Amino acid sequence: MNFIDGEILYIDKPLGWTSFDAVKRVRGALLRRMKIKKLKVGHAGTLDPLATGVMMICTGKATKQIDTLQAHVKEYVATIALGATTPSFDLETEIDATYPTSHITRELVEETLKKFTGPISQIPPAFSACKVNGVRAYERARKGKEVVIKPKMLVIDAIELLTFTPESIEIRVVCSKGTYIRALARDIGEALGSGGHLTALRRTRVGTVHVDNCLSVDNAIKLIGETPIEMPEEQSN
Repeated sequence: MNFIDGEILYIDKPLGWTSFDAVKRVRGALLRRMKIKKLKVGHAGTLDPLATGVMMICTGKATKQIDTLQAHVKEYVATIALGATTPSFDLETEIDATYPTSHITRELVEETLKKFTGPISQIPPAFSACKVNGVRAYERARKGKEVVIKPKMLVIDAIELLTFTPESIEIRVVCSKGTYIRALARDIGEALGSGGHLTALRRTRVGTVHVDNCLSVDNAIKLIGETPIEMPEEQSN
C-alpha cells in the first residue's frame, strides 16, 4: 500500500468517538509504521460521537477525493424516541419537553414518513458544525446563545419503517450529502403531533461501501502494521 500517493481506509467508527479521534489513531499508526513525522490524513463525512458506522479515511494524495466522496448517497439506520425533545435533537443534551404518544399508530407513522421523501427543506441543528457568521453553531448553542440557521435543501431518496412502538421507531434512511438525521428526527416527531429525538444512529452505507465491509479501528491499525508499505525512494533509503 502507498499511503503517500494515497489510500482510502473504510472504517466502522466506534460509539463515543469523534471522527477526529479515528483519524488521529490511524494517522499515529501510519507515522509510526512509516517512521515519518508528517502525513496528510483526513476523513470524508463527519459522524457525531453518538453515531457509528461507515467513515472513509483518506491519506496522502487521496485527500483530494474527500469532496467527491462526501457527495455520495448515504444510508442510515436511526432510532427515534417519540414523546420527548432535547435541544440537540439527540442524547447529547437532556430532555426539555414531553408530549403524548397514545395517538401514534404504525399507520400514522408510515403516512408521515412519506412526507419526508424527495426534495425537502431542513433547518440544521443548533448543536452542529454549521457556521453562523464565521462561528460554529454548537459553540454558540453550548453557551446558551441563540442560534439562527437558514434552511437547506436536500434529498431523501427513501425512508423505511423498520420497527414501531408509540414511544419509539427505527427507520432506514437513504439521503443526500448534508442531511442531519437528528434534524429529521425532530421534524418527524413534530409532524406526528409529538416530540422526537435521536437515540441511536448507524451509517450503514456510503455510495457502494457497506458497513459490513469496513474495518474496526483496531483492525485498520493491525492492517497498517502488517501490510507492506511503499515509500518514496528518498525516505526508504
